Amino acid sequence: MNRREAINRVAWIFGGAIIGSQLFLEGCTRPATTDVATLFEEDQINFLGDIADTILPPTGSPGAKEAGVGAFIPVMVRDCYTEEDQKVFLEGLNKLEESANKKYKKNFQQLSATERTDLLVEIDAEQNEYHSSKEPEQPNHYFRMIKQLTLLGFFTSELGATKALRYNPIPGRYDGDYPYKKGDKAWA
Repeated sequence: MNRREAINRVAWIFGGAIIGSQLFLEGCTRPATTDVATLFEEDQINFLGDIADTILPPTGSPGAKEAGVGAFIPVMVRDCYTEEDQKVFLEGLNKLEESANKKYKKNFQQLSATERTDLLVEIDAEQNEYHSSKEPEQPNHYFRMIKQLTLLGFFTSELGATKALRYNPIPGRYDGDYPYKKGDKAWA
């Protein structure tokens, strides 16, 4: 049964139409704004995946790009961010690209892994400084949003939860005093 059928049946049970039922349905399928919709284009998904992969590169476990973080980020920006944060995020992607062009005379995706890392380390230092002196009414820094979405997308993906974390599909009892050995993975 889909949402329309469920609302229709509830309406019949209550003897009429539910006021605002169409609003409920539209809220569940809200289209992206024109600006945010560009994030769903293949080249933007690859760009976001490359940024995320620089933040969480493949090591003994898969990287963020392989976990599908590039496709995860646009959904979260569209569905969970305010219009102000969406605007800051989109402008920030342009700033990141401009920084790559200014420093290396190349687009971000044309940079070597070392150049990408160096650039993102500089931008991360900039956002740390920004947030240490940020007033509550000031917008968030775009790179903090990118980092947070990268971590969220990676560690909630199947690859991140099963390959980077210790995954137990059938957990046992909770033991808050479980011994930790240096180098152990966190639990998923």
